[in-house]
Amino acid sequence: MSPSQTLPYGNAHSVADVGRSVRAHRKVQGATQSELAALCGVGVRFISDLENGKPTAQLGKVLEVLHCLGLDVRIRPRGWQEPVSSG
Repeated sequence: MSPSQTLPYGNAHSVADVGRSVRAHRKVQGATQSELAALCGVGVRFISDLENGKPTAQLGKVLEVLHCLGLDVRIRPRGWQEPVSSG
């Protein structure tokens, strides 16, 4: 099974959803929490809290971790669909 089939991508409705995505992507990358924390400039405790869905995780740090993992965040109205390319 490829990583794209096993990783929880898609809509996140809670901090726990984001945490599950972070944990899964970190593991696919073969990184420990300590290695990811060092790469992203945050503490190991923050990574642990984020992966466990701590609701008070600092948004700036969450975005930095997502960026370090190569993950994007999109904000759009519910029900909005991306245009179909004609190419």
